[in-house]
Amino acid sequence: MSPAPADAARDPAIAGLDVYIVGGAVRDALLGRPAGDRDWVVVGASPEAMVKRGFIPVGGDFPVFLHPVTQEEYALARTERKSGRGYRGFVFHAGPDVTLEQDLQRRDLTVNAIAQRPDGTLVDPCGGQADLQARVLRHVGAAFLEDPVRILRLARFAARFHDFGIAPETLELCRRMVQEGEVDALVPERVWREVSRGLMEQRPSRMFLVLDACGALERVAPAWSTPVRIGERVDEAARLGLPLPSRYALACLDAAEAPALHRLLKVPTECADYARLLPLVRNGEAVRDAAGMLDVIERCDGLRKPERFLALLDAASACAILDAARWRTALAAARGVDAGAVAREHAGQPQRIRQAVHEVRLQAVAQAVG
Repeated sequence: MSPAPADAARDPAIAGLDVYIVGGAVRDALLGRPAGDRDWVVVGASPEAMVKRGFIPVGGDFPVFLHPVTQEEYALARTERKSGRGYRGFVFHAGPDVTLEQDLQRRDLTVNAIAQRPDGTLVDPCGGQADLQARVLRHVGAAFLEDPVRILRLARFAARFHDFGIAPETLELCRRMVQEGEVDALVPERVWREVSRGLMEQRPSRMFLVLDACGALERVAPAWSTPVRIGERVDEAARLGLPLPSRYALACLDAAEAPALHRLLKVPTECADYARLLPLVRNGEAVRDAAGMLDVIERCDGLRKPERFLALLDAASACAILDAARWRTALAAARGVDAGAVAREHAGQPQRIRQAVHEVRLQAVAQAVG
């Protein structure tokens, strides 16, 4: 199955260029999966030649261009050389002298280092097709050691391709990178980018287990000290199709220093809020009376943000025996109270209004849930 359109070879913008589709689009097509965005590599061209063809330069560290019609990304073939610690410590070289094979050799995993010409012909110098067939995630070469982000990407791919094993030598390289302190140079934004994507995969537990197996988990997120228990919850969240904030909250449910983790990873406010509120909702399994239910709803700001409270109920149901239907009934009853009408009944008594509204809501919840 080819991810390239049948008429790609006749595209005037790339006519005469030595171009290849690379990476995930090729991999996913070979696996029979829906292909996402295509990335292209151009061999033997210069930035000036690309601009003359109408391509729009958008690259920062190295030459990347947008196709004038499709807006797909075309990058000049490049090599990279380690120049410092962390994932930013690289010097890139892109030019007409860089070969396709050199470009593929700098990639992370063999399954991501397969190229395809517009006519569908595959170029696979790293053995990616064999590893796809064997269901193995394997590093391309020693350059894997130079970029700590690749540990995170490996863990994320393990969560996506959950029927793939990890080559022992690749896992050993990850351990070595942790021991040598490479992961300590990772910045929070990059860690969160990969972790958040991994949480949304089909088997997110594998991400935590891989990071733990190589020692990286305690470095990048020390609050996640129970990867097996976390994995069970996030896998259930994936099975239920829960959104990212819910999955993150479930991962943080038993974290001793969850607020510190939010700050460490610089997580979005929505995710941090879900993590802060989920324990209140989960503990609702022990709440039986209307007063306790209304208290939880109000503390979670469920009257003003009912959609979030309902999402928290779904998340709590993934880790607790919770009568979600009863809680939904309670929420609907509390929100059904006409607070304005109650306020008018107590006009001129501002201190009484709030108490009166609460009493009416409590009565409504009690009648609704019994």
